[in-house]
Amino acid sequence: MAVSLAPRRARERFAAALLRLRQERGWSQEELAAQAKLHRNYVGSIERAERNIGVDNMEKIAEALGVSLSDMLGGEGD
Repeated sequence: MAVSLAPRRARERFAAALLRLRQERGWSQEELAAQAKLHRNYVGSIERAERNIGVDNMEKIAEALGVSLSDMLGGEGD
């Protein structure tokens, strides 16, 4: 199976970082949603890269996780 070398979309990089950081903290999607003041179903759909998330909500999630938005979009470590 061939591996795509095309860069991933920002939505996919954000989703991967979200999943990794949430799991590192041992948080459920529900816990993260509460911290970010978002609905848990919305957080799950962001984590699966199903939604085009707005910048304001990206900032809420990054702040809840204690990281910068640029770190979440950087694509490192995922």
